[in-house]
Amino acid sequence: MLQGSKAFSGFSVKDLDEAEEFYGHILELDVKNTGMGLELHLGKELVIFVYQKDDHQPATFTILNFPVDDIDGVVDELTAKGVAFLRYENMPVSPDERGILRGKAAGYGPDIAWFTDPSGNIISILSD
Repeated sequence: MLQGSKAFSGFSVKDLDEAEEFYGHILELDVKNTGMGLELHLGKELVIFVYQKDDHQPATFTILNFPVDDIDGVVDELTAKGVAFLRYENMPVSPDERGILRGKAAGYGPDIAWFTDPSGNIISILSD
């Protein structure tokens, strides 16, 4: 029934201008302001819709995961831009001093680091 549909995902933020600055300039994504919200263009056909919601509540789960080749380099770049990384201490592997959970070395999945957007939504970068 919906198999041929070009589905897309979306999430809310508390302030659209702040989100446009963060996703467009800090994360350097292709962002289009539609007047109703933001379109994050990721890859050839993947579009994620970001909309402002007055009673926004941050997601309690990771809303976006970005695979990267050089997690250390990306952490350094984002840290230099003012992004603070989260530290989840209740995991089977503790994060290092930079906030990177080194899962590969421990045989526990990818290396991964989490941070939030200005609205508190959780995002990750990860490297296999």
